[in-house]
Amino acid sequence: MKPHWLLLTTALLAQSAPLMAQTAPEAFFKQKPGTDYYLANYSEYEAYLKKLAGESDRMKLVDIGKTAEGRSQWMAIVSSPANLARLDDYRAIAQKLARAKGVSEAEALQLAARGKAIVWIDAGMHATETVTSQGQIQVLHRMLTQSDAETMRMLDDCIILFAHDNPDGMELVSNWYMRKADPKAREFATLPRLYQKYIGHDNNRDSYMMAMPETENVNRQLFRTWYPQIIYNQHQTGPEGMVVFVPPFRDPFNFNYDPIVMSQLNEVGFSMHSRLISEGKAGSGTRSAARYSTWHNGMERSVAYFHNSIGLLTEIIGGPTPAKIPLVPSTQLPRGDEMMPIAPRDWHLQDSLDYQWTLNRAVLDYASRNRERLLFNIWRMGQNSIEKGSKDSWTVTPAKVDRLLDAAPLKVVGKDEYNRPMGSGPKKIDPALYKTLIEAPGERDARAYIIPADQSDLPTAVTFLNALIKNGVDVERADAAFQANGKTYPAGSYVVRTAQAYRPHILDMFEPQDHPHDTDFPGGPPKAPYDVAGYTLAYQMGVAFDRILDPLPDNFTAVPDVMAPPPGRIEGTGSAGWVVGHETNNSFILTNRLLGAGIRPAWVRQAVTVNGKTMQPGAIWIPASAQARDIVTRGSAELGITAQAVDAPPTGETIALKPVRVGLIDRYGGLMPAGWTRWLLEKFEFSFEQVYPQRLDAGNLAKDFDVLLFADDAMPPTGAWGPDRPSRQPDPKDTPTEYKAMLGAATDARTAPAIAAFVKGGGSVVAIGSSARFIELMQTPLKPALTRAVDGEAKMLDTKSFYIPGSILRARVDNRQPLAFGLPSEVDMFFNQAQTFTPTPGAAGYTNVSWFDGRDLLRSGWAVGQEKLAGTIAVADIDVGKGKLFVMAPEVAQRAQSYGTFKFLFNALLYGPAQRP
Repeated sequence: MKPHWLLLTTALLAQSAPLMAQTAPEAFFKQKPGTDYYLANYSEYEAYLKKLAGESDRMKLVDIGKTAEGRSQWMAIVSSPANLARLDDYRAIAQKLARAKGVSEAEALQLAARGKAIVWIDAGMHATETVTSQGQIQVLHRMLTQSDAETMRMLDDCIILFAHDNPDGMELVSNWYMRKADPKAREFATLPRLYQKYIGHDNNRDSYMMAMPETENVNRQLFRTWYPQIIYNQHQTGPEGMVVFVPPFRDPFNFNYDPIVMSQLNEVGFSMHSRLISEGKAGSGTRSAARYSTWHNGMERSVAYFHNSIGLLTEIIGGPTPAKIPLVPSTQLPRGDEMMPIAPRDWHLQDSLDYQWTLNRAVLDYASRNRERLLFNIWRMGQNSIEKGSKDSWTVTPAKVDRLLDAAPLKVVGKDEYNRPMGSGPKKIDPALYKTLIEAPGERDARAYIIPADQSDLPTAVTFLNALIKNGVDVERADAAFQANGKTYPAGSYVVRTAQAYRPHILDMFEPQDHPHDTDFPGGPPKAPYDVAGYTLAYQMGVAFDRILDPLPDNFTAVPDVMAPPPGRIEGTGSAGWVVGHETNNSFILTNRLLGAGIRPAWVRQAVTVNGKTMQPGAIWIPASAQARDIVTRGSAELGITAQAVDAPPTGETIALKPVRVGLIDRYGGLMPAGWTRWLLEKFEFSFEQVYPQRLDAGNLAKDFDVLLFADDAMPPTGAWGPDRPSRQPDPKDTPTEYKAMLGAATDARTAPAIAAFVKGGGSVVAIGSSARFIELMQTPLKPALTRAVDGEAKMLDTKSFYIPGSILRARVDNRQPLAFGLPSEVDMFFNQAQTFTPTPGAAGYTNVSWFDGRDLLRSGWAVGQEKLAGTIAVADIDVGKGKLFVMAPEVAQRAQSYGTFKFLFNALLYGPAQRP
């Protein structure tokens, strides 16, 4: 019987005659995919996959899960008929080698000799990058029909997983492009919404968190089912004046993963270049041709490195509308990173698809010729990780190298070609410093991490652990209390050992990222990382954990799969009602369920003692009723919340909550921070409505809303808040009726006065990131803190003096304030080139809720000029007329990852309306 993971649409091979796919794309689709001015949509692609699966004995079709919009996400397994008949065996071999545990070197060699190379090749991650989806149709058909010697060798040696990352996006983009009868009028620049339901382009920033179902579906195949040695993630567009970017990548690479990954990545990359060049396909670039690096863990091809797989990214030009390759003089001279320049010329979609075919073939040829080495090396990397996690080991970081330089500096006479100091003279660094400064005993790598069960927000810690589990990490749970490092941990605590194959990923999720100081030249401005520099997930989520440097006993229970939070409970026998702590994010789900049922909970302003337990300010008081009892009983069990049953209401001042009408500001085309926030509000069961600029400009906002929520960039930045980004709006005459209400842009001239009137009349505005410039638009007592004067205007600081590109900082919190109820006195806060606040002279009418204290704030990532943040405000509660303006400089809900600071946002949504008469 086939295992549950394999949902086949074809009959068992043993019962079928040999088949060869006969239906060519041009015979199935309205036009041949690759034709100018034509895009097949996902429905047609899906139907074609099913057609091929019924015709070919080289392919099996697997439904790997549902998308955010409910479509099936398909994966085609392509190999020789003989291999397809033994898929279970080859998958088991791949799993044993990738996991490495209990597999000796001799056994690994035997398994590698028997196994097949597993190669993942996907398409469509970013739906407006249409080359990949249309090209996969051609690639699939050719791999199923060609019988040349090379194809047959590839099919014999490899099992190829052809997948689609974003079915919903392909359907939207293709249908939008094809909606016009005139081919030359077709475009997708005016898409009305994001091409992934919630997050659009950021669907390739979700790989370690897996908030989106598509990412979880993909990672299940990559790290829990098939364990491919090569993961090829195809994108566009290529560097200007070239055709395609192909690895290797520029530095820095992340110091957590095994260097074998980098060496093999470079091998495959140059094999791809070589094949293009040998076929006369000019215009490929590498390394300095683009800014792609291998530092960040959040992308599909980069999360691969932390799982000992070779992650490939290509970025190619092209699309259904013909274009031209421009003449860029700097690309015309051959060099190491662009070996065969291309002259300017007309370019068609089929040109890109021809390149894509060559690149796919190059990857498969490499996998075929290096089958045994790929299989053995993924074991070797897993074994290296297990060995490092089983003994004392140290990771060399930029900070440690700086210690060496500071302790015994060479006489520097210049820099070499890699921007490293060149020294002269007889003085050398004492080798003994390596042991004292690089391998200090107290700075050993952790052998395990313990997540205590008695932390303040255990459900969030379980969400963090689930992200690890869904990435293939082994997690254990303690059935009884135990001791480690002289500390007693309660039963139910969790253990994550580093002696496992995916150790690089574990370290990257628990330990701070120490991003190198990267500049183009000595003393120059920072060179932007690709995406962000610091993202330690345990820090972002506010998870309490301990690093364990010595061995732990083996008497823990393996967690078999993704977990629900441990059931909560009701303590005490009182009948007046219940008191619930504010520390768990899930308490907001409970609160929203109560409000939705017409029950009015309240927050207790001061700390209270209930049933012998002291509860911090913000404890939630729930008066007794039969309906409330049902919600509290079910909610505590489901959400992992402890409720204290009491005989009398808590003493002291309370803040009575009431149902809240939230307006989430969005714009035509979709705003990614608003999309992430939309997903978050749905997850925590806040009722809300998406609101567009036309409705804001119309005024009378109190009629429909109590709170307006502006995510980062919802109020377009300018001046000290970031560079101007003019809104691109389609022609209203060319916009379908159902989208016309979404048109328009938020402006200072029309939108800001309407928002100010709403707040002064008693409404609340929550403004995050650059949208916090409402402090100026409403003439509040705060102003931007990080500014310089340019031609008499306040602008952002230049990057040479202040540069924090997506990193984690430590902030102080006044958790006696309603905006900070439930938070600790210090919190890790994600900060990405944000602005902060400072009071104007004689300022009054505001409360400093969270601020940066001191000069050494960096917890993870990279920070230039962090001392400039000292004393500036991160989160503030401002009185404006009868209403409230809550400003949050950092992205407190960034990409739905920073669970540790969600409470700032959630409290604000409920608190403002609670204060309104």
